[in-house]
Amino acid sequence: MATDSFPDLLSLYMRRIRASASGVATEIGLSREAVNNWRNGISVPNPRSRDKLVACTRYLRLTESETNRLLSAAGFAPEFPLQAEAPLRAEAKATGVAPGAAQPFAAFQDRLFAQLAQAVPYPISLLLSPAHWGQPPFRHELLQRARAQYGEGSVLHIQPPYSVSTVPAEYFAAIGRQCGLGDVASDYEFESALERRLLAGERIFCLVSRFEQGTPALRETLAGILRSLSEMHSGRLHLLLCGGEALADLKYRSGDLSLLNIAQVNHWPDPSLHDLLQLARHRWPEHTWTEPVVADLQALSGGHPALFEEGLQWLVDQGIHQSMDQGLGKGDAPPSALHTHLASSPRLWQTFLPLAQAPATRARLLQLLQADDLGRARPYLQDDELRSLFWGNLIHVRGTGDAARLHWRCATIRDAGFMVLDSCSAD
Repeated sequence: MATDSFPDLLSLYMRRIRASASGVATEIGLSREAVNNWRNGISVPNPRSRDKLVACTRYLRLTESETNRLLSAAGFAPEFPLQAEAPLRAEAKATGVAPGAAQPFAAFQDRLFAQLAQAVPYPISLLLSPAHWGQPPFRHELLQRARAQYGEGSVLHIQPPYSVSTVPAEYFAAIGRQCGLGDVASDYEFESALERRLLAGERIFCLVSRFEQGTPALRETLAGILRSLSEMHSGRLHLLLCGGEALADLKYRSGDLSLLNIAQVNHWPDPSLHDLLQLARHRWPEHTWTEPVVADLQALSGGHPALFEEGLQWLVDQGIHQSMDQGLGKGDAPPSALHTHLASSPRLWQTFLPLAQAPATRARLLQLLQADDLGRARPYLQDDELRSLFWGNLIHVRGTGDAARLHWRCATIRDAGFMVLDSCSAD
């Protein structure tokens, strides 16, 4: 990835969907000249325009791995760390382990598909994931699992166009192509083509990622079609809609899409020690990762995927993890040095800065940072600051049922928040 040329890669992805510089510029809020400068190698995105580049990856309909590749070529950290799809598959094949057994989060995925298969009368589920996990996380593995359960040709993946200027015919033509339904020129033709397969007795699994993209009117039309077909052909159309904060807002705040209202809700779980150990070994298979080292890093990062990945990278760069059989505190790597490194992570600062810079929320952020318990966990957080921190993956839920409470993921994240506040105060 280090050898990728950013302008060449951007040009390649733009040509693939025939995107113009003016089209990209309109969608991500930059000038056409700026996009042309990126494409021609005259300039590269600066740190302040990282969000524009991420928006560009969505408009270009890049996968998580392609998004990481383009960001890396621009000199940025990946948006979706630990999405080691190819190594996961390769190791499973090389070791002869069943596909699900060699993967992290295998048990959760088993439960997710079992729930969907048993859902009556509407096999419709939402899978919500916070920042840095991807939408959905480990998408390839989810699709592979679906193909094993439903059949190779009965698994569809819909990713609605990002553009807010897409006309209905082009919107459904794009979705029709994604589903392999041939030439589709309208919402009616899309619905009819999908229904013909259901009428033939086929059971279809459809993964819908980034459902919140595009215009509200077209999204409502798509939701209406999927809800109607699911109702008319009970048990044959299984839907898994994946997203993050924006999808949760559509369900809980808007509340006007019946497709979402009847869906069962699942949240991507925090990684277990076993999950993190698998991820470390897949990410850096040439290194030896022991359980004590990974357990210490889990505590330092709070299970935050980006922090965990940064911690792994720091240990590799330092070249000091190989001899740590008893954990980070037993070797040559002082935990305080790694703690300081992680607390300075740009990913943490990107989430904290909007709250720390605004006078209206600065005092509220300080109050939250000083609290050990952040209140009761609810299906949808009405508090704007808590909601931002939750979907930014800085706080999480501990406990279940009435005992579920919100807490900071770890001391590292809290210390980063105090550092951001101090920085803003100094300015």
